[in-house]
Amino acid sequence: MATTVNVLVIDDDPAMLHSIAAALEAYGIATATARDGAEGLAVFRQISPAVVLTDILMPEQDGIGAIMAMRRERPEIKIVAMSGGGRIGNSDFLSVARMLGADAVIEKPFDVAELAVTIRGYLAPG
Repeated sequence: MATTVNVLVIDDDPAMLHSIAAALEAYGIATATARDGAEGLAVFRQISPAVVLTDILMPEQDGIGAIMAMRRERPEIKIVAMSGGGRIGNSDFLSVARMLGADAVIEKPFDVAELAVTIRGYLAPG
């Protein structure tokens, strides 16, 4: 029987992508990965994860566009947006991500143990 993938991690930084996925796997959370929003949407549609963890600033398709598309397709999906910074006028990217459908936001760098607790909370039944 195939392992159920619980979390899709989307980040254009290969080192960050690998380290987040490896850390979550160490906490017993099955993950899949994608390198940008466009690839993330394709993987999202293929595996139907319970939680998506996405970076905001990426080539091809950014995290904001991916969040909006995922939210339209599966309103129940749990989405965690992450960003290392940047500003859009007076609003930061994470505030925009929250307004457009992210359930939670985290700033890079972050504590992977805290992230794992957040994700496990979304994966808990009920």
